[in-house]
Amino acid sequence: MSKAIHSMIRVLDEARSIDFYRKALGLKVADRLDFETFTLVYMSNDASDFELELTINKGRKEPYALGEGYGHLAVSVADLDAEHARLTEAGHNPTKIIEFERDGGLLARFFFISDPDGYKIEILQRHGRFK
Repeated sequence: MSKAIHSMIRVLDEARSIDFYRKALGLKVADRLDFETFTLVYMSNDASDFELELTINKGRKEPYALGEGYGHLAVSVADLDAEHARLTEAGHNPTKIIEFERDGGLLARFFFISDPDGYKIEILQRHGRFK
């Protein structure tokens, strides 16, 4: 049986991205591996063993084209309204909270923010399958 362990994104500015993920999602650097042409930074928190891998290609100056294939990273929170307020206060410009229903019941409550490189992050209320 497989186990999901990390997801990787390419970022331009290591410090800016670490600061964003620390402040926005409470992730901390779990490991940092420096190589000649790139650096890998693994970020996580105590809520999960899953890690976000930031890849920084040295010398890259232009933003990455995210393309039409990228979807989003999703995280769940205990209090969606409080997180929305906190991220608004921090200047992360969250979208409005969406309540998504199916078969007459609440399936999900969520909103999105974007990281400094334009990657979308879905913030979901812990509920149902989104724990």
